[in-house]
Amino acid sequence: MPTRGEPSVAASRQWRDENGVRMPAGEVHAWHPGANQTMCGLALSRSRLLRFLHVRWPDVFPDSGGAAEGVNEVCEKCVAASGRRSPRGWSRP
Repeated sequence: MPTRGEPSVAASRQWRDENGVRMPAGEVHAWHPGANQTMCGLALSRSRLLRFLHVRWPDVFPDSGGAAEGVNEVCEKCVAASGRRSPRGWSRP
């Protein structure tokens, strides 16, 4: 589970791993639990983004080997806001 101050994940879709745990898929955004919007400013409810409190933001990047399997696109604005460096314009082919 993310530590205090570390973003969790909000995503447009979900999938379940082999243990039945919900994981983010589609377009992913950084989100601080307790906030009503992502770090890039999208309203969670209006954007219909699913919240994944148990998934840490660094785990959605392909180099992490974490929860990135279903991720198609990482929001570049959230990457910049979180201070994480990522290949510009990364998306799954």
